[in-house]
Amino acid sequence: MGVTDLDQRIAGLLAEHPPTSTDPVTFLGAQFDQGLAWVHFPVGAGGLGGSPADQVHVLTRLAEAGAPSAMMRNVIGYGMVAPTLVAHGTPGQQARYLRPLFTGEEIWCQLFSEPGAGSDVAALATRAERDGDVWRISGQKVWTTLAHVAAFGLLIARTDPDQPKHRGITAFLVDMHAPGVDVRPLYQITGEAEFNECFFDDVIVADDQRLGGEGQGWAVSITTLMNERVSIGGAVPARNSGLIGEALRLWQEHWSSRDDEHARATHDRVMEAWVRNEVARLTNWRAADLRQAGTPGPEGSAAKLIFAEENQRTSELCVDLLGASGMLYGSDFALVRPTASAFNAADPRKAFLRMRANSIEGGTSEVMRNIIGERVLGLPGEPRVDKDVAWRDVPRN
Repeated sequence: MGVTDLDQRIAGLLAEHPPTSTDPVTFLGAQFDQGLAWVHFPVGAGGLGGSPADQVHVLTRLAEAGAPSAMMRNVIGYGMVAPTLVAHGTPGQQARYLRPLFTGEEIWCQLFSEPGAGSDVAALATRAERDGDVWRISGQKVWTTLAHVAAFGLLIARTDPDQPKHRGITAFLVDMHAPGVDVRPLYQITGEAEFNECFFDDVIVADDQRLGGEGQGWAVSITTLMNERVSIGGAVPARNSGLIGEALRLWQEHWSSRDDEHARATHDRVMEAWVRNEVARLTNWRAADLRQAGTPGPEGSAAKLIFAEENQRTSELCVDLLGASGMLYGSDFALVRPTASAFNAADPRKAFLRMRANSIEGGTSEVMRNIIGERVLGLPGEPRVDKDVAWRDVPRN
């Protein structure tokens, strides 16, 4: 796929559907139909069979033109569910779900974590029992981002408790408005409830909504989790954008005119933060260039780990640069339910609170270090005494 051909397609899309005067759903639908949704996906699935570099080129050009962002309208679906559907879904599932997922007409959530299965997702206890041509699902999921606005969810459940925990899991595409689905809010420190706990009471799911083979849910899970980590940590932002851009702005506004010991120490701290953020940005850029189409590798874990730690340190720096006003979250603190992206944290004080979750969501920083140690550095793995034991025989709380 040549850049010239891509630029011609982009120019045609923008000419026929000007972003300033076109409804976002209409624009994104046209973008999908022209293969410019995920350029590295197959033809017919919103792509052109191109490369990840082609995808970055298209996203950059469209962002410069002010086009709507499919990712920001459906962050879980765009970054995690769509690649998993391409890797494991049937042609019928891809045809049914990918386009409305991309346009944001159908929001998606990811139903993996449970009260007793967080970092160890494979320990999940939600059950799916076959009943003819359908499955009956019962159990609980937790920390499910945007489940309250989701039309569908990608769920993994225990289908064979006599198998070891990684082998007896199957993945399903679940209607979040089906009878027996109960979504309850979990309010967080920002005052929002973007997370939820979800209960499933004998929810019926047709077998044609199974994603991948029976008992192959762990492979589906790995694809989803690897893409989640790349989605969270692998974006290559523009230089001086995001939180580090906010830190630079706050320095100019509150500190640049001062010439005292405190100001000089703060200047050094800002510079150290800029260097860390720039190294992370360039490292992600290199990983994006090297990453081939398909399931991402452990570089996603490294990117996610760096993303989490730098977001937390830089957001803390922003609050410190605000001085005493950094202690004030604002008079509009209220219990609300976001209807858009889970990463909307424009106010640096809100960002400081929200970024505490970065080292947990998408896999904890401890899990990321384990993955890097084992798969990149070749260090011995941690003892896994339940690896070959039937799930039903593993002691649990």
